[in-house]
Amino acid sequence: MTEKTAQKEPGKKPVPSKKPKPQQEVVVQIPLSELHPFPDHPFQVREDAAMQETAESVKEYGVLVPALARPREDGGYELIAGHRRKHACELAGLTTMPVIVRDIDRDAATIIMVDSNLQRENILPSERAKAYKMKMEAIKRQGARTDLTSPKISAKFRSDDEVGQDAGVSGDTIRNYIALTQLVPELQQMVDEKKIALSPAYLLAALTPKEQGLLLETIDSEQTTPSLSQAQRMKKLSQSGELNEDTMLSIMMEQKKPEKNDITLSGEKLRKYFPRSYTPFQIENTIFKLLDAWQKKRQRNHELSGQAVCLSAIFMSKGGRHVYQHIQIYPQRCELPALYRVCEKAGLYRPALPVAGRAHRGRCGRLPRGSLRDISP
Repeated sequence: MTEKTAQKEPGKKPVPSKKPKPQQEVVVQIPLSELHPFPDHPFQVREDAAMQETAESVKEYGVLVPALARPREDGGYELIAGHRRKHACELAGLTTMPVIVRDIDRDAATIIMVDSNLQRENILPSERAKAYKMKMEAIKRQGARTDLTSPKISAKFRSDDEVGQDAGVSGDTIRNYIALTQLVPELQQMVDEKKIALSPAYLLAALTPKEQGLLLETIDSEQTTPSLSQAQRMKKLSQSGELNEDTMLSIMMEQKKPEKNDITLSGEKLRKYFPRSYTPFQIENTIFKLLDAWQKKRQRNHELSGQAVCLSAIFMSKGGRHVYQHIQIYPQRCELPALYRVCEKAGLYRPALPVAGRAHRGRCGRLPRGSLRDISP
């Protein structure tokens, strides 16, 4: 039995098998009318100063960083990243926008959408909460992580812990933020507006929608918001089924302990006072330098307020006679109405004019010539 062997044709070399090349992504100009927002996009596109700056930049230089989108089944494209850039193009009067089109599924698109937007500044708590929840649900649908070699570790690694690891926070922080999505919209807005702090808000999210409605009515009637300790009691009573209108009202009517007077400065408001090139560190240093100078000025004025200075002036008495008078006054009482009251108390009608060449001592400077002439009763 003979075996047939493949014979090579003379003069021909074997052709190596070709490996498929990775698909290269191309930037294309897509009409804005064909770009649709991501479904349930959690991040708001605000008409603020930063948006106006972006629109001006786009008008002058164009869109420097292409947006990312994926094809839609109904036609057009679904924006994954670039919602603010699209709106800036609309404000700038453009009709197209550079976009990278990537054919990926909804879960992968959700994770990219969340990660690309979480790098922004001034994200509202409600936006962050919804974004974390969307990413966590997408990771759950994708299944267990493939980069964890140990099955035991992979089984214990929760999706919220993975979201926290990517965001640089703990899994507990992610779970607390996601809890905020259980708040009714009115309470979410109060958290965004810093009327309710985050710590009590996490606890209030455990209340039922009906109980949250009662809380809103109580907040409106008492004109106060719950503290952390009050929120803890409400959650405990809710879990035991004892939270009702009366118990909630009694808790909210309690006098709160004095809380820290924390002051939050909006970066958006501060930016208009500084050059665009200033970093947050430079802005902070400049603010504290100005505050130090202001404090030193106040201290200097306070020190001067305890030093009496002598003012030499000619006063006119009620009888029409000019009287040369020395009056001791204090720098912080040098306003003209105050000086007039001193004259009246001394039985003088009004100051006529300051004595030429005379100046009161101290660091208050020279009294301007004629500055007392126009004082009248």
